[in-house]
Amino acid sequence: MAISSTDLFVVSFITLSLFLVISKAESESELVADLLALQSESKSGVIHLDDRTVSKFLTSPKTPRPYSFIIFFDATQLHDKSELHLRELRNEFALVASSFITNNNSSNTKLFFCDIEFRESQSSFHLFGVNSLPHIRLVGPTAKSLKDDSEQMDQGDISRMAESMAEFIESRTKLTVGPIHRPPILSKRQLALIAALLLIWSPFVAKKIFAGETLLHDPKIWLSGAVFVYFFSVSGAMHNIIRKMPMFLVDRNDPNKLVFFYQGSGMQLGAEGFADATAKRVAMLVAIFVSFWAVKKVILLDNWKTGYGVHGFWPSSWN
Repeated sequence: MAISSTDLFVVSFITLSLFLVISKAESESELVADLLALQSESKSGVIHLDDRTVSKFLTSPKTPRPYSFIIFFDATQLHDKSELHLRELRNEFALVASSFITNNNSSNTKLFFCDIEFRESQSSFHLFGVNSLPHIRLVGPTAKSLKDDSEQMDQGDISRMAESMAEFIESRTKLTVGPIHRPPILSKRQLALIAALLLIWSPFVAKKIFAGETLLHDPKIWLSGAVFVYFFSVSGAMHNIIRKMPMFLVDRNDPNKLVFFYQGSGMQLGAEGFADATAKRVAMLVAIFVSFWAVKKVILLDNWKTGYGVHGFWPSSWN
């Protein structure tokens, strides 16, 4: 029986379609395998991308891609800018990546954590339209334009560290990051060393305590501690530490000029807390006067109730 040209065309079309589907599946599986290999080579699971790998994994493959990317944009030359916190945020991003890989089966997931460095990949920064840092962006499987179709994480949420990054990923991808596994402050070896030192020192410490020869028995230490606490209470230093506020900034228009007073609301530089010394001296004197008056009244009241006289003690060296 002769085969018509129409039948031959249909058979050829089906064969070609199957070949293209199989080739595409093989190509996609190879890309995923390459990404898993790069992920396994990274200590934290964060894949380092450059212009070449961005083209390989993002711009060249046709959509929909079989994977999504969450990308941290970095610039090593800005790590010394304390107000950006890039180094700290990069560590938090790596912590989310390692926690996600630990909590999920990495061979079945299609979400990969990546970073891009500015000096190495300026073209990629341009493709994503990144012009300020810190910057985190999620690229889904169907994103065609890296700039318009990807989702940027708000900078205000980035400052909330790993937990906010995990919330962003879960809300956009419907995947579960799981608990964040933060490394312990001290390793097991360090804890064992500290325990051994405490055991060695414990007899000597006990002897000092019973003899009353420790630093806690020294009045000068208590006096210094009181002054230290008072300074932190009124100087604004504790506010600067909690808020991680820089003492000053470099003027954007003139790098040789330092800015000590921030022109705007919602932010205060550390140096501003130490600026008005006169007002602080007046407040300190008023506080000392009120404290002296209050203590005097308490002593007079105690004398009146108990009949016992309380007098001031002056060190013998002052006589």
